Amino acid sequence: MSDLLRAPAEIKYAEELDWLESVDDNPKPFSWRLSPKMVRLFILGSERADGLDREIAQKWFGDRSFVERAIVTLASDRGLLLIGDPGTGKSWLAELLSAAICRNSTLVVQGTAGTTEDHIKYSWNVSMVIAKGQSRESMIPSPVMTAMETGAIGRFEELTRATSDVQDALISILSEKYVSVPELDSDNIVFAKPGFSVIATANSRDRGVNDLSSALKRRFNFVRIPVVTNKKSEAEIVRFRTEELLRRHRIELDVPPTLLDVLLQSFADLRASAAAAGSDDEKLESALSTAEQIGVLEDAILHSNFFGERALTAHTLASSLVGSLARREPEDLAILNKYLHGVVEPRSREEGGSWPEFLAGGRDAIATLS
Repeated sequence: MSDLLRAPAEIKYAEELDWLESVDDNPKPFSWRLSPKMVRLFILGSERADGLDREIAQKWFGDRSFVERAIVTLASDRGLLLIGDPGTGKSWLAELLSAAICRNSTLVVQGTAGTTEDHIKYSWNVSMVIAKGQSRESMIPSPVMTAMETGAIGRFEELTRATSDVQDALISILSEKYVSVPELDSDNIVFAKPGFSVIATANSRDRGVNDLSSALKRRFNFVRIPVVTNKKSEAEIVRFRTEELLRRHRIELDVPPTLLDVLLQSFADLRASAAAAGSDDEKLESALSTAEQIGVLEDAILHSNFFGERALTAHTLASSLVGSLARREPEDLAILNKYLHGVVEPRSREEGGSWPEFLAGGRDAIATLS
C-alpha cells in the first residue's frame, strides 16, 4: 500500500475488514462480505456497547440514519443516489459502502459531458475485432457491467453531469438487471448476479444541468447529505483528514487546537455572510464545504513544512485561506477583504489570541494577489 498515491478503502482498511469479516455472524444479504450491522459499524466506528475485542475507528462523520438508509437501499433492488452540496462526503461514503459490501470500490464511471453509453455498458477491442470478429472475448465491459457480472457495487459519480441519453441507459440496467449485446448472435445477454447495485452521486448545485427523468428517479432511493454545520462534527472531520494527511506525507507537525478553532470560525463566518448575501456577486464562488476547509488546512500544513519553520502559524493559515478561496478576481478578493475588515479586525481587538496574526496574514495575501 505504501507505493500507492491513494489506496482505495478496501486496501487501506484491508486488515480491519478481514477482522470484521472473521467475527461477523450476522445474516448477510446476497453475496455481501459483511452484514448490514457490520457495514454500519465499519463506516461509523465501534462503541463500547458493540462488545468487540478491538476498536473500529469512525471513517465518515454524519447522521447515523443516512448510513442506515443507504445500506438498506443497497440490500433492496433499487439504486442509491447520494445527493448534496460539493464537499459533503458523498463520494467517500459511496467508497466506504462499496469497500465494506463487496471489497471493491473501484468500479466507477465518472459523469461528464463526454461520458457516453459505452462507459456504462461496453465497448470493443478494435484490434481483436479485426483479427477474430466480435465475441465476448473482444468485448470490453464497463465498470457497471463488471459489477453486474460479479455481483458487486457499481458507482456513478456526478450523475447529473452526464447527458440524458447516458442517464437513460441506466434505466434498463436498474430495472431489468441485464444488458443486451445485439452485435453477438449467441451469449448476447449479460445478467446481473445477486448483490449487484449502483451507487450514484449528484451535486445539488448542478440542478438544471441535466435533470434526471422521472423514470430514472423511480429507480433510485434518494439520500440527501447535508452540509455539516455542527462545529464539533466538523472539527472531527477536519482532524481525521488532517491526521491522514500527516501520516501520508510523513510529516511531524503540530496543528494547535486554537488554529483549528480559527479555521472553523472563519468558515462559519463566511457561510453566514453568504447566506445573508443578496446576490451571487456578494458570495464567494467557493461552496465553503468541509472538504474545502480541509484543503485550506492541507495547503497551510504543506507550506509550513516545506517553506516555513515546520510549525503551523495563523499567518500561514490565513494566507492559505485567501489563496484557496479567492477564485474570481477582483470579486472574491473584495468579499474576503470585507470579511477581514468587518469581522476579523474587531475580533482581533476584542479576543486577541491568534486572530491578530490571522488578520495580518489575510491582509498580506490579499495585497499580494491584488
